[in-house]
Amino acid sequence: MGKLQEFEIEFDKKKEVYSPGESISGTVRVRLSQAVQCKAVKVNCNGFCGITSKENDVAWAVEEQYFNSTVSVADKGTLKEGETVFPFKFLISATAPTSFKGSYGRIVYRVRAFIEKPGFSKDYTAEKPFYLHSILNLNELPDVWGINSSEVSQQFTYMLMKTGTIVLRAQTDMKGYTPNQIIQVMANVHNQSGKSTGNISASLVQRVTYEMKKPIHDIKTIAEVEGGSVKGGKEMEWEEKIIIPPLPQSSLAGCELIRIDYYVKVSLKSPEVVLTLPVHIGNVALSKKSRSTKKPEAPSSSSHDAPDSKASSSSPSPSLPAPKPAPRPTPRSRMSSHNPPSAPPVDYYPAAEGGNVTNEDLNKRQSQLVSPNAFSYAPGLFFPPNLPPNGPAAEPPGAAGASALYPPLNTASSVAAPHILPPGYATSAYPHGVPRVCDEDSVRQQ
Repeated sequence: MGKLQEFEIEFDKKKEVYSPGESISGTVRVRLSQAVQCKAVKVNCNGFCGITSKENDVAWAVEEQYFNSTVSVADKGTLKEGETVFPFKFLISATAPTSFKGSYGRIVYRVRAFIEKPGFSKDYTAEKPFYLHSILNLNELPDVWGINSSEVSQQFTYMLMKTGTIVLRAQTDMKGYTPNQIIQVMANVHNQSGKSTGNISASLVQRVTYEMKKPIHDIKTIAEVEGGSVKGGKEMEWEEKIIIPPLPQSSLAGCELIRIDYYVKVSLKSPEVVLTLPVHIGNVALSKKSRSTKKPEAPSSSSHDAPDSKASSSSPSPSLPAPKPAPRPTPRSRMSSHNPPSAPPVDYYPAAEGGNVTNEDLNKRQSQLVSPNAFSYAPGLFFPPNLPPNGPAAEPPGAAGASALYPPLNTASSVAAPHILPPGYATSAYPHGVPRVCDEDSVRQQ
């Protein structure tokens, strides 16, 4: 250690989860065994995104910076023996995106401190990351209301001579979800051939796009459920449910280099028939009140049929005008809420929407499968290797003693309120996860 016994950064109230537009403050603590000459003591706060073409590489091919501020907390002089504390405060950009760690890129936020020494002496450095989280309110997204449906028809040849047709229709009950909610998948398979099909399956898929000269698409299956097959000449109705685990939110508002998309894939294994249903994953669930006002808009064809029926009728008796559909809510700005995140509820599944799972005899349900690699992309922070601290190493987020921001889904432990750290997964020490599910009314009250 030499003359430097302690050199570390502390955030006020030990807070390490912030929202865009907030200020971040804390202290730099220096303890010396004897006096040290210095040119200056500086503190820097910055946030940036870096992406690369090589998996898990840190030599960024493209970078994007969100903010970078430096303050000098001590001028040229002598740092006295013993302990000295320097306060600092920075304002976080209101347009900065949520922290993220993926296979080909990361969004990083950190505070660094430097003791600049005179001559050719090596500077002392310290670094501490923090986690930035912005809210995605599903109620503010366009075209998120109503069911999500699609249909595909596939013709195929079997036994060299015969041809057949498979018609696959599928839908989800909504277009926007939050972690711990349930996606209700409904499908109809019409087998117009004499050959039995393979098993039907539905999966939740995440696609992360890294915008380079040649975009990189990192596709992962998050969860999957499977049903039975359909005999030749038969038609089958199939329903299943997919529980959404903790996931990063759709898109990354404010980031131009990384984009996150989700979709439900419904497919038959033989013959190969696939259709996709795009969905949004957010932090604020769709409001039930707003959903109820949207329901009258669904049967739009009935309102158009009414004038035709009156025109063809020979009865002169007057008829009441058709009721007007409920108006759409006024669009609002995408990122209006800056409330700090907190943890998702524990044991949410029994109370999640959708009720009990019902299976037909044709549909042999398997347990929901979650890929062990599905969480390697989850948000987190990074210490670049080009600035190794000379002082004591800062304890990384998620270390022992820190409360978990996003607990495992099967735990029953209580969770602390905001301003706590995300946990690390088994393969990484970086923070991961998403905030708790809340509704639009609670956000307005805050």
